Amino acid sequence: MFRHVFIYRLKCLIRDRELVFWTFLFPIILGTFFYMAFMNIGNNEAFHPIDAALVPGGEESFDAPFQAVMKEVSTGKDRLFNLKQATGRAEADQWLRQGKIAGYYTSGRTIELTVKETGMNQSIMKSFADQYRSASAAVTRIASENPVAMKDGLLSDIGDQHHFVKETAGGSAEPDNLLNYFYSLIAMACLYGSFWGMKEVTDIQADISDRAARVNMAPVHKLKAFLAGSFAGLLILYAEILLLLAYLHYGLGIDFGHRTGYVLLTAFVGSILGQSFGAFIGAIVKTGEGLKIALLIVVTMVGSFLAGMMYLNMKYLIAEHVPLLAWINPVNLLTDAFYALYYYDSLHRFTLNLLVMCGFIILFCAGTYLMVRRRKYASL
Repeated sequence: MFRHVFIYRLKCLIRDRELVFWTFLFPIILGTFFYMAFMNIGNNEAFHPIDAALVPGGEESFDAPFQAVMKEVSTGKDRLFNLKQATGRAEADQWLRQGKIAGYYTSGRTIELTVKETGMNQSIMKSFADQYRSASAAVTRIASENPVAMKDGLLSDIGDQHHFVKETAGGSAEPDNLLNYFYSLIAMACLYGSFWGMKEVTDIQADISDRAARVNMAPVHKLKAFLAGSFAGLLILYAEILLLLAYLHYGLGIDFGHRTGYVLLTAFVGSILGQSFGAFIGAIVKTGEGLKIALLIVVTMVGSFLAGMMYLNMKYLIAEHVPLLAWINPVNLLTDAFYALYYYDSLHRFTLNLLVMCGFIILFCAGTYLMVRRRKYASL
């Protein structure tokens, strides 16, 4: 009998086009828009050599050292400047007006920088000039106060910069905050599976719909009918999430790391979490179906916002200032679990997120069972 109810319930659920759209097609459409919006962000943020010009000041003793430094930082693949040699200020000013250069240096006793506007490139050029002036002043002072240092080669270390704090990555993968948008999208799709869970509870409450009244009159145990329908809904939801993962990875090139098994496990736990949450809301809220749907949408979208789907920094603001809210937000738990699998070599953070999600699943299932199992009807 369980198999019979499962098969027919599966046929009934998969014909609900509205639910299929919101739990499957809508996340795919939204993921496509995310990709179109974010695909070129990394390219726009890449550094490109700055177009700059150099005007000699007319004093060879000061011009030569600066020209040598400028040529050094203007060669190679990782060069800082695309350097142009100007014959005078007039030519450099013309290039500047035409937008061919971001600014130009004038060598001499004091290095001068001329720009037309402010921006990132101009700030880098100013920082470079300040660093050169500082190093040049240090060389001049040491040479006058301790000429022996010039012979001992101690001045060769002036331009070297030493960093005493080393940045250590949490994993072997490159950090990519943009992935958070797609991971939170998957988490939202899992929580949208709450519609399937709510539908199952609604369809066994005889005081809500005629279909539920017929189910209660059938010679099938109420719990057995509910479990068969829930497994059917879970199968549909998990299949939708797997198709979404496949589309994001193979269609849009979203990286999930190399732990495919754990990614599939997370998607499965997320599907159970979403459906059990919907069943819990459907059981505890005794009003009409419209209010239940509104409540599920509000909780899911607020959770998605707090997990960084609309504003990336919100996830980190919540984690820093209201950490408890991050741990009770199912969408954030799922998002963080996916990112932990991608970035961290250790499974500690992933396991912690998974255990908290399992705790929520137990809570939702227990609450649903206690609310539904004793519900009787005087007449149907």
